[in-house]
Amino acid sequence: MGLTSTSTGAGAADTALVLRRERPDDRIVALAGNPNVGKSTVFNALTGLRQHTGNWPGKTVTSAQGRCERGGRGYVLVDLPGTYSLMAHSAEEEVARDFLCFGGADGAVVVCDATCLERNLNLVLQTLELQPRTVVCVNLLDEAERKGVRVELEGLSRRLGVPVVGAAAGRGEGLEALMAAVEGVISAPEPPTPVPVRYPPPVEFAVASLRPLLEPRLRGRLPARWTALRLLEGDGAFLDRLSAALEWDPRADAALWGAVEEARADLERQGLGGGAWCERVVSALVETAEAIGAASVTQLRSAAGRREQRLDRLLTSHATGIPLMLLLLAGVLWLTITGANYPSQLLSDGLFWVQDRLSDLFAYLNAPAWLHGALVLGVYRVLAWVVSVMLPPMAIFFPLFTLLEDFGYLPRVAFVLDHAFQRAKACGKQALTMCMGFGCNAAGVVGCRIIDSPRERLIAILTNNFVPCNGRFPPPEKGQIAPPGQQGLQGLPPGGGVGRDGQADFNVSRVIAAHIPRLLFHKAMLLGGKKERRGQRPRR
Repeated sequence: MGLTSTSTGAGAADTALVLRRERPDDRIVALAGNPNVGKSTVFNALTGLRQHTGNWPGKTVTSAQGRCERGGRGYVLVDLPGTYSLMAHSAEEEVARDFLCFGGADGAVVVCDATCLERNLNLVLQTLELQPRTVVCVNLLDEAERKGVRVELEGLSRRLGVPVVGAAAGRGEGLEALMAAVEGVISAPEPPTPVPVRYPPPVEFAVASLRPLLEPRLRGRLPARWTALRLLEGDGAFLDRLSAALEWDPRADAALWGAVEEARADLERQGLGGGAWCERVVSALVETAEAIGAASVTQLRSAAGRREQRLDRLLTSHATGIPLMLLLLAGVLWLTITGANYPSQLLSDGLFWVQDRLSDLFAYLNAPAWLHGALVLGVYRVLAWVVSVMLPPMAIFFPLFTLLEDFGYLPRVAFVLDHAFQRAKACGKQALTMCMGFGCNAAGVVGCRIIDSPRERLIAILTNNFVPCNGRFPPPEKGQIAPPGQQGLQGLPPGGGVGRDGQADFNVSRVIAAHIPRLLFHKAMLLGGKKERRGQRPRR
């Protein structure tokens, strides 16, 4: 069952996500949270991996939804993209905001990281302004305990005004209590009363002047206070979606839009024109989050926490961060190149032994020379070369790279290199994709979608192709045998040489085989960047 303009207001074709309800009375629950807080772990644990994945309409952002049951009622969980706010400065933030506004969600769950709760409360406060039927899930309590961090859940619930549940989703702890809280919030006749964020008096006055005009027009479909802030902000993309979803354009409402212009002029007269008042709003959110977090979190001294802090300072320092990064990456590349020689040698010996047997078979059958050249010296030899040369280093490099990612080291690499990359008009996240390019340029190009800015993403796509991957080593000529210990990546084993007569055809086949997927990836990424640029507001 999908969204309709009458039931949920999702009238805009590019924002309507088809929800897979099994029963008409299934409730919709949005699952939000910052990146890397265990949100996907919570989602997978609740849905039992019974989920549907795809892309959000009109976006290159992946969507996922699954279903779970409690007390005879079904719940469709929609996993929103990981975001740090709902200010819609990126495609992920825009998707999360639009679904909470127009997706017809009956409630929301915001997953937080117990080890850095203050950083997560910013998104919690913004979500509470938009959806009061919200449950806060403080995840990773086991990790917080190991680091000496204690979260007072009852006090946090009292300060936020909504239910707060502790969980350790990796162990399956707290999930039953989480769904019980979700059931209670959604089925309650009246929603909770979240704590309001107090903005500067000029902003509060402007919002108060618009609320009497908005409440009869919105008819409870969106919070009037939150909508007033968005009207003052003047986000054209949001206003277009609002007009399509509610079948009412606030810009065409003379009385309302006149009041909006008057409120903006009043802010201008008080020195809060342009984006100054928006910065004050963000500051108020941050200060409120810090105050609530400081009152709800107790930091205990622990040897493990102190060790991690010292290690973090070493890895992110300007003096030691870059040398350590170079040593680690050099070690990964050395292990990849050295370790790949031996399996590459074994694969080459086996595959080219099969090539010799195929040549004997074609000779025994008196097959034409052109057929032998096309099938054995062309198709099979190219396949044997690619498998023996590229498979071993990729099988070593990517697990090592994934290990660094699991340790949490890769975001620190992006942080350390961001300043240097900014001087080249690029983004620090490109360092991660360039490292992936050492294994395969196609993976380096696909990884560029982690970069938010379309311009910086395009720069990364174009420049990552210059990273030398292992597939670009030229094949040796006939009779050239690599010295002991230098075969595999750096040379073709005996019997695998390519003569001058066949080297041109071999090179053409190899280049075509290597660049066809790369060109397809380029086209997909460029089209994705164009879609994201449509209707996206520039960063402040």
